[in-house]
Amino acid sequence: MLAPLAGAQAHAQDLESAFDNAFGTEVREPPEIIAEPSTPLELQIARVADGSDGRIGVAAIDLTSGEEVSVLGDQLFPMASTSKIAIAATFLEGVDQGRWSLSSEFPLMWAVRSPRFSTRVAPVRAGEHMSAYRLIDLMITRSSNPATDALLAAVGGPSAVNDWARRAGLKDFSLDRDIATLVRDDGEFDPTYHIDPRDSATPQTMVRMLAGIYQGEWLSPESRAVILEAMERCRTGRRRIPAMIPAEATVAHKTGTLNRMAGDIGIVEMPNGRVIALAIYVTGQSRSQADENANKSEARRRRDARIASIARAVYDGFAERAASRRFVNAQHETPAASVQ
Repeated sequence: MLAPLAGAQAHAQDLESAFDNAFGTEVREPPEIIAEPSTPLELQIARVADGSDGRIGVAAIDLTSGEEVSVLGDQLFPMASTSKIAIAATFLEGVDQGRWSLSSEFPLMWAVRSPRFSTRVAPVRAGEHMSAYRLIDLMITRSSNPATDALLAAVGGPSAVNDWARRAGLKDFSLDRDIATLVRDDGEFDPTYHIDPRDSATPQTMVRMLAGIYQGEWLSPESRAVILEAMERCRTGRRRIPAMIPAEATVAHKTGTLNRMAGDIGIVEMPNGRVIALAIYVTGQSRSQADENANKSEARRRRDARIASIARAVYDGFAERAASRRFVNAQHETPAASVQ
């Protein structure tokens, strides 16, 4: 686990309290706008806070200091395509172990049309063979489902990914279906009100996964680079985490989208060298499924905008905290000219 610096735990509790006040939960009273915000983080949260239209899960870690913030970070949310990072990590562990290589070829697994819930596993057909490197690139940069299911089949299915997660110490993580089945049967439950333990994880778990990958805990430097470089080239979700992050920062992320939910997980490298791992999952943001169906594009836009605003709030909060520490440290330094 990441060990926070002295005083970080108390500050993290303050930040978590700010997040809790802002976003609320399905079992809390509707959140109130924070009065007289005392930090840029609280000010940004006050501007975007409205947890009454759906559950919002957030977790973030400053990998430099170990400070954390969380709102509903320990609740399960649908991973959707954010699970593809775990699938890639499972495959790359096999590469590191010599079981296969990035040049090994596997067939794309194309979904075959079938009625929802008609079979336990949705039918697929094998397509063009591609190298594992190309499949990883497609599954992360373009969120290709056929490429993902190709590698998922190669590693041995969802159980193999769950085994990797368990050995990595990632709790509250469960991959239960391939992507073809997940997409075909999407909409069985409304994630705004119902917590489905299948194909789900907590934001804290996903942040822990990102932190471990970034810090090289489980993969070789070469395999780590394959994932992170693909995440930097991600073409989906440009209106999510990257949308409001300053241009001089580097964002590596992976999106996930299903019925009435949107997620984005990523690594943000600040210009000052600090690194943030964050996971954001947003459900609802429309009054009902009927409202969603009436204007799907508007509902999607609201979820994307909420993710973007939260990501910027996290960025600003950690940036301000780092600046405050530098100021305090400078105040305690003895000027060289005053030394007797």
